[in-house]
Amino acid sequence: MPKPARLALLVSPTDRAEDFAADLRKANQFVDLAEAEIVVVVGGDGFMLQTLHQMLDDGRVIPAYGINLGTVGFLMNKARSSRSLAERIGRARTIAVAPLAMRAINNLGEVRNFCAINEVSLLRETRQTAKLEVTVNTKVRIAELSCDGVLVATPAGSTAYNLSANGPILPLGSALLALTPISPFRPRRWRGAILPDTSKITFRVLEAVKRPVAVVADQKEFRDVREVSVSVATDHRLTLLFDPGHSLDERIVTEQFQV
Repeated sequence: MPKPARLALLVSPTDRAEDFAADLRKANQFVDLAEAEIVVVVGGDGFMLQTLHQMLDDGRVIPAYGINLGTVGFLMNKARSSRSLAERIGRARTIAVAPLAMRAINNLGEVRNFCAINEVSLLRETRQTAKLEVTVNTKVRIAELSCDGVLVATPAGSTAYNLSANGPILPLGSALLALTPISPFRPRRWRGAILPDTSKITFRVLEAVKRPVAVVADQKEFRDVREVSVSVATDHRLTLLFDPGHSLDERIVTEQFQV
């Protein structure tokens, strides 16, 4: 019989999550995150993203099993089950998620490198529209995009901000990225693109001082940027665990039939 995995428990600082976690602690033994083989994340999608980012920052990434005590819970499993936590984790299906790597330079020449699990978004900072040059690999595809912003989404993030901006839903395993404008003004008919995940997408901010732009990688913001490049971080793959029948790829398919 295989030895049970060592579990760590991370809990969102809300009353609902803390109450649920108290019951988990009574029924299970947990270790520190540094010693764990799997992390159990109790909370919502935001707390799961925070946990995944922390593991990326620390350089030690282990599989994550989420339990939803938040609102949507797209990255999570249902809170209630007739099975024990050990049984649920033992039966769980693994989903690999590759985050985006973002490199940005601001008007002062400062550089920031962030990872994004859902999307990288460029957003105007003032009432004036942003003007962006869009390059895919080495070819300029749009010389001047006038818009409120633009984003690059992974399949895992394609049902989040990307979907709200009328971007396409991408199945997991599709090896694709969504490039989606936010309130585009010119070119008026451009509605975005679906690109291979081997693409490197570069945005150059035109009139960067007059029309300032911020970039946001999930929850991390960098303001007054002049250039942003985005590609898939193939060396930083994450693993999410889902109960049978509730996996992320099934949710993405289901989302496409919501009306």
